[in-house]
Amino acid sequence: MRLLLFILLGLFAAIAYAEKPAVAEQNYPWCAYYDIGQGGFRSCRFSTLQQCLDDVRGIGGNCGVSPYPASPTPRPLARISKRHHRDRA
Repeated sequence: MRLLLFILLGLFAAIAYAEKPAVAEQNYPWCAYYDIGQGGFRSCRFSTLQQCLDDVRGIGGNCGVSPYPASPTPRPLARISKRHHRDRA
């Protein structure tokens, strides 16, 4: 009985893990450089400079342009026209 429960639990976990859709990472244009701990750390998750400044205010740190390339903007899907040609006999 325990073996069956273990197998079902494993199967459920595998299905739940496999069902997650792929998510593309996004590179944001602004980074916060925090002065926390030894060496601090960087967090590049801000769309605007003001968002970054609001986040580091009171904590300690500064903001700068992200060293990572910007994520490409998604292009609108092109409409493909389907033309049906009739064979002339």
